[in-house]
Amino acid sequence: MNRQRQYKQKRRSSGPIFFVFLVLGLIYYISQTESFNIDWGSPNLLFEEDEPKHVTELHPEVAAKKSQLVELAKQKGIQIMITEGHRSEERQNELYEQGRTTEGQIVTSARGGESYHNYGLAIDFAIRISEDKVIWDMEYDGNNNGESDWMEVVAIAKSLGFEWGGDWANFPDYPHLQYDFGYSIAELQRGKRPPGYEIEPEDLEASE
Repeated sequence: MNRQRQYKQKRRSSGPIFFVFLVLGLIYYISQTESFNIDWGSPNLLFEEDEPKHVTELHPEVAAKKSQLVELAKQKGIQIMITEGHRSEERQNELYEQGRTTEGQIVTSARGGESYHNYGLAIDFAIRISEDKVIWDMEYDGNNNGESDWMEVVAIAKSLGFEWGGDWANFPDYPHLQYDFGYSIAELQRGKRPPGYEIEPEDLEASE
């Protein structure tokens, strides 16, 4: 009886130890696979994430739609100029301070990192009336068809999938057009990016 009791106690005591070694072995095996990369230097064993792409130009699809917009407007007898495309966060902060801590009129409610321009997903436009003059007159009818040139451009932009800043209730931005692929600013700030960017992190120094 004593031998049987000792044998059972030995089996019960060795069971948890075997389970611990099994779990440790499984973790080590999984950690060696390419699809499951653990940062062993982190106290919380957090999963490593890819480096977010630092955007320095318009997304290729947005750039293509920008060219389409210019061409389709031209077919209606309207010349437009793209006044802004990708915008750095530093430039965004300068614009935000305008009318607040620096001279000028307030032109944006977005700080650096809070605008789709900062991620290459927005453009601004103006109506070109001569080689050296552009206007932001929303009533101007340069092609004399009884419609506002500005709103004709907006209609074309919307047909291409752009969202118009003039539709915003809180802070209308009439020259602004954005194509955000359904990504929120919060997602972009966390490092998410629409597929298709041509620039890679290792190319940044060469491109800036």
